[in-house]
Amino acid sequence: MKWQGSRVSLDGTHHLLNDNPLYLHRFDEVLKFHAPGLAPVNLDGEAWHILSDGSDAYGRRFIRTFGFYESQAAVVAEEGWHHVQLDGGDTYPERYAWCGNFQDGRCVVRDKAGKYYHLSLDGKPAYDSRWRYAGDFRDGVGVVQNDDGRSAHIDFEGQLIHSQWFVDLDIFHKGFARAQDEQGWCHVDKLGRAIYPRRFASVEPFYNGHARVARFDGALEIIDESGQSTVELRAAWPDTKLTSLPSIAEGIIR
Repeated sequence: MKWQGSRVSLDGTHHLLNDNPLYLHRFDEVLKFHAPGLAPVNLDGEAWHILSDGSDAYGRRFIRTFGFYESQAAVVAEEGWHHVQLDGGDTYPERYAWCGNFQDGRCVVRDKAGKYYHLSLDGKPAYDSRWRYAGDFRDGVGVVQNDDGRSAHIDFEGQLIHSQWFVDLDIFHKGFARAQDEQGWCHVDKLGRAIYPRRFASVEPFYNGHARVARFDGALEIIDESGQSTVELRAAWPDTKLTSLPSIAEGIIR
């Protein structure tokens, strides 16, 4: 049965394909299907994965389940968080305080001492370093935060790809990353260099060479990759001084 193109019903209890139920079962909650065709569900306090016909993908039950990424899914069990494979078997014996999803062959975890790092697909730590925080990899680069709260980019082996540390930092998108220094937000290249001198209260990732930004005076504008304004979306607000406006910038990837 096809699962591609299906969506979660408005009440969140089952999946629809072309506005028709994909199966007869109903659950307390379902999440989207992910390749190769399994979806997380929960019912009566138990969680597992189903196939596209609504049948169980395996016999185990967990406290909570999440989608499959790179053929592995994060689950929550009584003994902690970990990953399982398509048959519900454990990927590795360790248990964590939290797990992310595998991206680019790496997955971020938080151990029970509160330290973040990345696992390889075999479930082993990808490097020796431990961080105050770490995010997902994208195109071979991830963001990590050290104990003083500053962030930098690392490669698959946990090595810094540049020597710049920022107040806040994002992954690279179309060659540039959002970065915040003491003066404000800007975009940086893969050497950690700002690609223009201006600073903003917030910036979005570039979308086909242009990015939406918020100035400190409350104005909104579109800039090109040289930092030059191409369109003003909103004029400055009188007597306004913004320090940040994360709502227009966080999590936007096109």
